[in-house]
Amino acid sequence: MTSVKILKQLPQLFRYADVEKYTGNANVFLTRAMKKGLIGRIAKGVYVNEFLKNKPDIEEVACFLRTPSYISCEWALNRHGLILQSPMVCTVLTLSTAVGLSRNLRYGGITIEFSHIAARLFTGFEIRAGFNLALPEKALLDTIYLRKAIPFRDELNLDILDRRRFDLMADLYPVQTRKLAHELLF
Repeated sequence: MTSVKILKQLPQLFRYADVEKYTGNANVFLTRAMKKGLIGRIAKGVYVNEFLKNKPDIEEVACFLRTPSYISCEWALNRHGLILQSPMVCTVLTLSTAVGLSRNLRYGGITIEFSHIAARLFTGFEIRAGFNLALPEKALLDTIYLRKAIPFRDELNLDILDRRRFDLMADLYPVQTRKLAHELLF
């Protein structure tokens, strides 16, 4: 099978194992395709199919790198219009423990940050095309929980929040997070 035929078969984002299905020597194929600029390496064993011309969104890449996962914190707050500032860090919450500063990576000028979250808090997100995005209430609670502070207190557009849903979701979090969330709304 030719390189072009293989690249047409591969999705926009793919893993090393996907290439092994089409060729006897994935290493040779990947090395040659990268030299020709047909694919790009995002992380070890994860590639973008440049041949397809469409660049994946940062959210798609972030959620592809760790599964299960969802986009939250400042990135999701901005996407929902709770804050106007454009963050330079896309926070991905995951059940995976492969997180921390050394696991962060850059893609398209944005830092993708992975944070572990307990299974009981792994809820409150909606499925979008190619990624999962925290609901506005969940994104705010996740930010308070992870940052141990209320983010952008003076700039938050709280009118967007569903107060009932916010209260229900807040009950899942530790006492300190609930206190800060209550302080924010009252």
